[in-house]
Amino acid sequence: MGNRLTKIYTRTGDTGTTGLGDGSRVAKDSLRVEALGAVDELNSAIGVLLAEPLTHAVRELLVGVQHDLFDLGGELSIPGYTAITEDHVVALEEALDGWNQALPPLKEFILPGGSRAAALCHVARTVCRRAERRTVALAHGEQLSPLPQRYLNRLSDLLFVLCRAVNRDAGVPDVLWEKGRRRETPSS
Repeated sequence: MGNRLTKIYTRTGDTGTTGLGDGSRVAKDSLRVEALGAVDELNSAIGVLLAEPLTHAVRELLVGVQHDLFDLGGELSIPGYTAITEDHVVALEEALDGWNQALPPLKEFILPGGSRAAALCHVARTVCRRAERRTVALAHGEQLSPLPQRYLNRLSDLLFVLCRAVNRDAGVPDVLWEKGRRRETPSS
């Protein structure tokens, strides 16, 4: 990082535009900024999850993902720049296979919940899906490598599996969806 930020506010965004990494300016509600913001939000959601007690293996995996997401954000902020490679996607697939193999097979859908850490992981998973949707929308209108989309798709799958692993590690069962179950009215 050649230039360190010494002044946080610049006033250049006061008119509703923001600067991209290549020096160009775009509207703050552009598809590119929406995708970039969703990736940033995902990274923050993972940061909140990392504030919870987690196993060393889960923590190391998620910290690595945070670094990847920062790189992905860099790719989105510089039109034409590529940071996410096939190796990033393959690494997620290998992690996904390893973590999923250690879990019992699912026979029912699960609801977000269980332990607090698993619930936060589910929030990160849903934010990841939003980041993926925003990246897909950007790719419809601008030239973009398909790898960020693939990365986010695999990451959301991995986060789902990690939700289950985190519950298992906490000794808390997954919350199973029960078809047709109605909300019970509390008695007075």
